Amino acid sequence: MKKIIEVKNLKKSYKNNKALDGLDFDLYEGEILGILGPNGAGKSTTINILSTILKKDEGEITYFGMSTEKNLKYIKANLGVVPQDIALYEDITAYKNIEFFASLYGLKKQNLKDAVEYALKFVGLEDRKNDLPKHYSGGMKRRLNIACSIAHKPKILILDEPTVGIDPQSRNHILTSLRELQKEGTTIIYTTHYMDEIEEIADRVIIVDKGKKIEDGKIGELLTKYDETSLEDLFLNLTGRSLRD
Repeated sequence: MKKIIEVKNLKKSYKNNKALDGLDFDLYEGEILGILGPNGAGKSTTINILSTILKKDEGEITYFGMSTEKNLKYIKANLGVVPQDIALYEDITAYKNIEFFASLYGLKKQNLKDAVEYALKFVGLEDRKNDLPKHYSGGMKRRLNIACSIAHKPKILILDEPTVGIDPQSRNHILTSLRELQKEGTTIIYTTHYMDEIEEIADRVIIVDKGKKIEDGKIGELLTKYDETSLEDLFLNLTGRSLRD
């Protein structure tokens, strides 16, 4: 499989705290990669660096075989990011929210209109496109957040705990949508505190703790390797902690 992202010896510190301490992993074209780790393991720092929001201290990251230093504009144009905290304008319509974010990627006129309509349809919000997000449920806001991140059809979509605090129906809609995006060719990085979500959608999982990768592989293969019956038991075995600790 073709490597889309390569991460080598990634390091990041905040004063005396090592958030990342030599993290290494690869992302392959067309897969959904789940990242698991207890609180403080370095997941959010990793996501923020991969999203080009945060600068690394050391290490190397390549996207599509290219370095960020010389190809940042192209890389950003092919990234979609769904942050843990909902990022919307509450007092303009859902349509206008998507239109604004899509326009940041250079989409104009008919291409912009088509992109907005595609995103609304994809997340199932066509009939609420003229409503203000402040009148949406938590689950609908999460879906709109995703719509704003996929309108430009990114090659890589990064999601940081996108189902926190939402109803089961919206949660299922999001997971189903991600599988559809994968079928369309999008490569996905997914972090969550819900083991069942990783088991449901991830092709591969990496487990991180104390800023380092401690295991990497397909879930079934890892369970067999460590003679465990569940991902939760495997995680506890490898980290000594539950995912929510």
